[in-house]
Amino acid sequence: MKLANDAPIVAVPMCVKHIDGQDFHTVGEKYLTGVIQGAGAYPLSFPALGPVLDPAALLDQVDGVLFTGSPSNVAVHHYEGAADRPDSPQDPGRDAVTLPLIRAAIARSVPILCICRGFQELNVALGGTLDPQIHLADDRMDHRGPEGVPFEQMYGPRHRVAFTPGGQFARILGKTETMVNSLHWQGIAKPAGRIEVEGRAEDGVIEAVSLKDYAGFCLGVQWHPEFRVTENADSMALFKAFGAAARARRQQRLGSSAKPAAQKAGAAA
Repeated sequence: MKLANDAPIVAVPMCVKHIDGQDFHTVGEKYLTGVIQGAGAYPLSFPALGPVLDPAALLDQVDGVLFTGSPSNVAVHHYEGAADRPDSPQDPGRDAVTLPLIRAAIARSVPILCICRGFQELNVALGGTLDPQIHLADDRMDHRGPEGVPFEQMYGPRHRVAFTPGGQFARILGKTETMVNSLHWQGIAKPAGRIEVEGRAEDGVIEAVSLKDYAGFCLGVQWHPEFRVTENADSMALFKAFGAAARARRQQRLGSSAKPAAQKAGAAA
């Protein structure tokens, strides 16, 4: 798939990996291809260098932000929740970028799509809390990814999610329930005040959210729609909606210069 030169630009904050004594900034390829193939946008990887990089400067140049999943967890000190497990993987560099970037993007109505860790970051950034080990509760399923199975099976359908009738997810997907994959230890405990819960798993775990009384595009999902996005109609619908919001933002950001070439030619004739 070749993108048009005037396709929107979507920032994708990266994670920090410590390898052989050095820090590397990384992002999973499936998120980048999800932006390209699903949203029809150019992905722009953004390093996790914290306060060195001003979120406002980034948002001046992009049309949306995708907050990805990651093996790491949001540090507990960013929210008032239960203590994390001792072996919980951490990424303070990413925390330092994503939490203020989410707040800045919302303040400026920049479209954002939040996946897995990004879903949890959205809640924490706005004042909510997380449950670090949801599988330990008696009334919860084990939402962790299966071990020792092929990659395709790991990201295969695991459970249903029911959506709020008339909500954004029901409108975008054209239905009130779907099957999703599941690869997470943590989940939302207390939703932030601005969070609108739109989808839950069969055991009540929050799986899909939007923002209350918000005109911009801001959706969060606990599952992974980016995995082989073109092979799943629901995943494509979510990414296409995100891409449409990013294109509208681009036109607003650049004004008349953002109009497609064919449209400009027609106006000139």
